[in-house]
Amino acid sequence: MSNPECIIEIESLYTQFGDHIVHRDINLCVYRGEILTLIGGSGSGKTTLLRQMLGLEEPAQGSVRIFGNDRADASFNYQKKCVHGRSGVLFQQGALFSALSVFDNVALPLRELHALSEDMIRDLVMIKLDMVAIGPEHANKMPAALSGGMIKRVALARALALDPEVLFLDEPTAGLDPELSEGFVELVLALRNEMDLTIVMVTHDLDTLVALSDRIAVLADQQVVVIGTLDEVYRFPHPFINSFFKSIRHKIEQKNNSEQTWKTAPMLS
Repeated sequence: MSNPECIIEIESLYTQFGDHIVHRDINLCVYRGEILTLIGGSGSGKTTLLRQMLGLEEPAQGSVRIFGNDRADASFNYQKKCVHGRSGVLFQQGALFSALSVFDNVALPLRELHALSEDMIRDLVMIKLDMVAIGPEHANKMPAALSGGMIKRVALARALALDPEVLFLDEPTAGLDPELSEGFVELVLALRNEMDLTIVMVTHDLDTLVALSDRIAVLADQQVVVIGTLDEVYRFPHPFINSFFKSIRHKIEQKNNSEQTWKTAPMLS
């Protein structure tokens, strides 16, 4: 079996604000097709690391490469449009433009290409809205008229407007009630399979983490202290991990026990 492709590669990364060191010698690889979740306590630099992957912030030292391109390389400016077109981002509160309608929010990245007719943009926007279960009757509504769940879906449609290969999610279910959160998770999973997405997610919501994550990277003590599957991370001895998973410890153990029972159950003749 061939080694998985590393789409985003972080090497020897340091982040420092004044005298305060946030990250110290972080090394991380995001593989094509996986959902990698970043977790950590307050001030551990989860969102900062996400922003560095997006190119919105620069580390003090080290490199961040996406699709083989180093974001700190001067020549990367020539490839920015191409790279941005291959990635989409859903910010924590949706970050819809309040002065633009639902339609125009989703159309914005398409119009920035300066390569598509308005007829084609209209068709693509309606397709993206349909993908996230937003009906055409909502296209002309303003963000202020939308529920929290609808704002997340419209923002997701905008993030997917250019058919990205990588999707960044910053607290995607924050502020949603359990039912809406579960529905959003199911939508993300469906879109991941349909569009063959690679996803990098920051979340503190345990149910979202358990439902979506292929691997989890734990930021603590200014470093990535462990990266692995839910079971591998859950079993890693660290105070933050013990505290973080305490409320769902029984769920994880129940899941592990049921999987073990299934594996050892005798075959029926």
